[in-house]
Amino acid sequence: MPESRKLTEESGQGTQAEAAQPSPAELDERVRLALHAAGEKKAHDLVVLDLREVASFTDYFVIASGTNVRQVQAVADEVQEQLRKHLNVRPARVEGYNSAEWVLLDYGDFIFHVFEEKSRRFYDLERLWRDAARVPLPPDLAAGAGEGSLRDER
Repeated sequence: MPESRKLTEESGQGTQAEAAQPSPAELDERVRLALHAAGEKKAHDLVVLDLREVASFTDYFVIASGTNVRQVQAVADEVQEQLRKHLNVRPARVEGYNSAEWVLLDYGDFIFHVFEEKSRRFYDLERLWRDAARVPLPPDLAAGAGEGSLRDER
């Protein structure tokens, strides 16, 4: 069982409805850092799906898009680097990095997906996992998603 789910169940806090859709402030620090790192590399269409009620293998899918293979790799690299540097966390598995149409970073209780735009439309994880609750993004990420560090320079 993913660690964040264990902690929630062990603490006995919150109702099922509350557990089904966390507020942006309740998102795990790792997920928030991964979203921020993706935004810094100008990833766009950031989405967090809460899978806790519909799947047992992970708690969240974090989905982002890049416009080309190099950007997809840059987003994946930045997410890995920031999580390693700030939280000493490494993915258990990385898949698809060389082709970079769809890079999967498996952190156990969340999986970060970075898609090239055409592949994201083809695989359409949001439709496939439509029973999962969509988590509202924190305001600092929702407003600037895809703009990266240049957002204050305009």
